[in-house]
Amino acid sequence: MSETYPGFDGAPLTLHRLGAGRPVILLHGLFSSAHVNWIKYGTAAQLSAAGFECLMPDLRAHGTSAAPHDPAAYPADVLVRDFEALIAHLGLGSYDLVGFSLGSRTAARAVIAGARPRRLVLSGMGLEGLAGWAKRQDFFLDMLNRFGTIRPGDPAYAAQQFLKTMGTDPQAARLLLGTMEDTPPEALLAITMPTLALCGDKDNDNGSADRLAEALPHARRATIPGTHMSCVTEPAMGAELVSFLTA
Repeated sequence: MSETYPGFDGAPLTLHRLGAGRPVILLHGLFSSAHVNWIKYGTAAQLSAAGFECLMPDLRAHGTSAAPHDPAAYPADVLVRDFEALIAHLGLGSYDLVGFSLGSRTAARAVIAGARPRRLVLSGMGLEGLAGWAKRQDFFLDMLNRFGTIRPGDPAYAAQQFLKTMGTDPQAARLLLGTMEDTPPEALLAITMPTLALCGDKDNDNGSADRLAEALPHARRATIPGTHMSCVTEPAMGAELVSFLTA
């Protein structure tokens, strides 16, 4: 089931729901969507079967959510502001929060800004993906600057092709990338709830998940098979989420 809710500025954003029970918000990765990261490969179905209501937004400039071209629609940390708008829209008190890649970055910064999920999962993320985000941002900005001209063999080719497959608006993506800043490691001390640092065994795209777990006050590390792109297709992803969130 899908519906629309207002972002921080009233922009229409899409929310997908599956299941009934304890609310868990799942935030997808960069240039992806709720469908690709959580629904298509059965992760949301696993959580639903375990007694959760999966609340899965398409982030601004992603999926079927609004992708405005007005720079005013992209203030600093806009995805955190949209997350706060979602919490207010749903009237949520107690909930769990799961992010993948960009979704993990958004989740971490939302908690630093004051969000208080019962439990937190940061998947597809390492310490450098938060504290060294500028390097990742420069990589994606370079890809967008050369979008449509990048050939096989170029390190940015896979990102370009994924953007094309997903139908992501390059102009909106560029504006969104400009809203993101590095997260100082000391800021992570604000993440005090039980946290799972979950990463594929061949996923180093966002740095070290081991170092991320070590930097958090109450975190443990879990590993599943896969690269950054493939780990979300693994049944082990849903199994680890269910295990951690029901512990």
